[in-house]
Amino acid sequence: MSSATTPRARRPLVFELPPELDVHEPPEARGLRRDEVRMMVAYKRDGHLVHSRFRDLAQFLSPGDLLVVNTSGTLPASLPATRGDGTELELHLSTPLPSGSSDLNLEADRGTAPWAWIVELRRVIGSRSNPFRSPRIGEVLALSDGAEAEILGPYPPDCGPDSSRPAESRLWVVDLRLPEPLGPYLRCHGRPIQYADVGVEWPTSYYQTVYATEPGSAEMPSAGRAFTPELLTGLIARGIEVAPVTLHTGVSSLEEHELPYAEFYRVSSETARRISQAKHAGGRVIAVGTTAVRALESARRGDELGEAEGWTSLVVSPETGVRIVDGLLTGWHEPQASHLLMLEAIAGRRLLEASYTAAVSHRYRWHEFGDLHLILP
Repeated sequence: MSSATTPRARRPLVFELPPELDVHEPPEARGLRRDEVRMMVAYKRDGHLVHSRFRDLAQFLSPGDLLVVNTSGTLPASLPATRGDGTELELHLSTPLPSGSSDLNLEADRGTAPWAWIVELRRVIGSRSNPFRSPRIGEVLALSDGAEAEILGPYPPDCGPDSSRPAESRLWVVDLRLPEPLGPYLRCHGRPIQYADVGVEWPTSYYQTVYATEPGSAEMPSAGRAFTPELLTGLIARGIEVAPVTLHTGVSSLEEHELPYAEFYRVSSETARRISQAKHAGGRVIAVGTTAVRALESARRGDELGEAEGWTSLVVSPETGVRIVDGLLTGWHEPQASHLLMLEAIAGRRLLEASYTAAVSHRYRWHEFGDLHLILP
């Protein structure tokens, strides 16, 4: 497992986000194709900003550049749960409890053995879901079809403002007891995680990237959502390569801007080789999403990238720096979000501030269905 400590003295970017820019409907609902979302291109070398559309991505890349995409697929990770007193909750699966094991086979029959997962509990009020922070350790939540989730404790054990007050935790560890393997159970009873517009149903395909191959993420690695098969084909035809990594993302509802916790990742020897080749040939390595950055920077040893797999707690920040990626395609992140530290490590503070000031003034859209930000050297 890779790890790093982010100094608490450094604060992520703070800015005012108009609520109407936080969009929760997919572009298809606005009459747009996936690749018609807007994209701001920010150049680190001179601070230049360009306003464009994602469909024009090839104009900003060169033959020999390498895009690194996260092929983790999105799970229908929200399950209805009921407390003993009848209170209805949403149970959002985040990640299995990190155990050093790479066994994330959701189709395996575990029999009667419980499976420890990190989860978030939410309660729907109106059209929004809100954190539910006061389950009792040892209580059993009833799930659909006779399944159960027993509350084992907060995660991490010392989380919350005071470790003697675990009821303040946002995340919890539960033992899942299911009548069948988790994969088919979720396909039958789960729904994509939502935080707003709860009750508005979009097709499950709207929550997947077109290159997803391995289900495992609680929420969509959304920076790559705008890609289409046609756009990818066009990039490859122009000599722009694409290489995969895997990082299974946990829940993203970090209302208190917590640092990201451990997530499972995998970088293959083939991807490491292709990145090395691209760099030696003078190409740029552009990560598609913060998850791809976390996977790549977790797999490096010094300045070298190699095959790696496991759980990473790495928090990429200006202090850790980045050694593998040269640029980043990402969505727009909320004020004070910890991901902004990663963006600052890649873009620098001045360009990051200029980009976000321009994004607000030009009415870019936030959230997983929103617009995009391409940071280039």
